[in-house]
Amino acid sequence: MTSAELPGRSDGPGGSDPSDPSDRKEFDLGRLLAERGSERYELHARHLNHQLPRMLHTIGFDKVYERAEGAHFWDAEGNDYLDMLAGFGVMGLGRHHPVVRKALHDVLDASLADLTRFDCPPLPGLLAERLLTHSPHLDRVFFGNSGTEAVETALKFARYATGRPRVLYCAHAFHGLTTGSLSVNGEEGFRDGFAPLLPDTAVELGDLKALERELKRGDVAALIVEPIQGKGVHEPPPGYLRAAQELLHRHKALLIADEVQTGLGRTGDFYAYQHEEGVEPDLVCVAKALSGGYVPVGATLGKDWIFKKVFSSMDRVLVHSASFGSNAQAMAAGLAVLSVMEDEQVVAHARAMGELLTSRLTALVDRYELLHEVRGRGLMIGIEFGKPSSLKLRSRWAALQVARKGLFAQMVVVPLLQKHRILTQVSGDHLEVIKLIPPLTIDEADVDRFVAAFTAVMDEAHSGGGLMWDFGRTLVKQAVAHR
Repeated sequence: MTSAELPGRSDGPGGSDPSDPSDRKEFDLGRLLAERGSERYELHARHLNHQLPRMLHTIGFDKVYERAEGAHFWDAEGNDYLDMLAGFGVMGLGRHHPVVRKALHDVLDASLADLTRFDCPPLPGLLAERLLTHSPHLDRVFFGNSGTEAVETALKFARYATGRPRVLYCAHAFHGLTTGSLSVNGEEGFRDGFAPLLPDTAVELGDLKALERELKRGDVAALIVEPIQGKGVHEPPPGYLRAAQELLHRHKALLIADEVQTGLGRTGDFYAYQHEEGVEPDLVCVAKALSGGYVPVGATLGKDWIFKKVFSSMDRVLVHSASFGSNAQAMAAGLAVLSVMEDEQVVAHARAMGELLTSRLTALVDRYELLHEVRGRGLMIGIEFGKPSSLKLRSRWAALQVARKGLFAQMVVVPLLQKHRILTQVSGDHLEVIKLIPPLTIDEADVDRFVAAFTAVMDEAHSGGGLMWDFGRTLVKQAVAHR
């Protein structure tokens, strides 16, 4: 058989030789973005979630960001925006950290034989070893691709290890949106229309009597809990996690700590559960910041006996796996992130900046009647608004609440972006809470900028007039129209 007769080969008229570089059509990403980048909102409206561009246009968040670095974005005109959202916590080190970038270039240039599925590459073992140093009571790691996948793994492992079907979760919890994670989601708005879900039961965060009542039924595999809830930024009462752990173990159930958002320094310790002495979860879920903002990765850390029960024989070696889990790029990103956190003392820096920002904001509570409370730990901060005392403001507040709870917080978020170029978010549907989860690398100048902008927005809100309340009337009309 000649080379011309080889399958798939065509050297005749109109044919091409794939081995000849001159015959290859080059993919040019830069040119593609230059030619089609301006269509970004139209493309989403046509081919993706059509409600996203609609929502962004409505609230004036339809910006076009050209580049980013650290805790800042820039638009085409060179205007600087401060990021106090960090991609919902993914950008723990900010965007495009040079150490993480270099690690990814290095792993790509190494041309590793990745994901063969029948070998034991070094990078997953090295990342697991490094992660486990921060939780010395845990022994093994499973790598997946996201936070919700880390939670799914923990739920499966807990149910198999205990032989029990039911998992308890806390009211208002958020653990992800895949089916298992959705079963332990404490917000009905996310659950509606997706039943039947797993046999799980909600208990109030901090309610030990409710926890013990459910445990006495004898069918509970675990309690999954965020050490600080992302929705509303609520902490459990002091001592709750330790007491819950003791109750669970007494009833032969497990404690799962969901550290997907709170982990890796966000709250001023490496893990948020470490704020409470003696808490040693049986399973811990991490993701988000471990990625360095580049390659999706999730990890479920657990005790040796749990893993050995799940993977109890060679027949069960693949009983739980992930096609892209432990890929070289994700592992390299994770190793680089942990190296940066150690070398640059990121956890201590997050604690210091969090204390500074929280103290500056707390000092404003007595100044503004619409500002109810500032709470949180480290750089996970909730700013809650509440009913004012003056008659003029009280009537406007009431109109917003009747239309839809959460509109005032949205009224604050919008001018922070439009007037002051600071990106924030409302902490959850129907909540009058803004959540701040900036990159852990923000500095004092960033803190000053946010506090100055927030003060200006609060001054406008308390003046009782201006564009802010005009926007509020627009939100009221939209809320009423969509009931």
